Amino acid sequence: MMDGFEIAALVLVLLGAILCLTAAIGLLRFRDVPSRLHAATKPQILGLLVIAIGVELALRTWTGLAFLIPIVLIQMATAPLSAHMVGRQAHRNGTIDRENLLIDELADDDRDDR
Repeated sequence: MMDGFEIAALVLVLLGAILCLTAAIGLLRFRDVPSRLHAATKPQILGLLVIAIGVELALRTWTGLAFLIPIVLIQMATAPLSAHMVGRQAHRNGTIDRENLLIDELADDDRDDR
């Protein structure tokens, strides 16, 4: 028989997997780079966090917590940084639709770098 912690862990892992799936679908379905970057970072990090909480609820050990905290922190540090780098490079390459940008803060920087 499953107790409350195991049911909560199951629900959280399922919810996190659904969030990660929506991030993957967003990467495939969105057309422009900024929308794809949004889909690649926000639901994916939230999905990983929810999965990590679910795994810790299932394990209920300090070693599991010590293992999961660095994973989540590293993911939270690297995903936005890599998205920023991809977005800036897409802006420099001209693959971003500049007509749909409300504010182009990198327009002046690109002229200085060349």
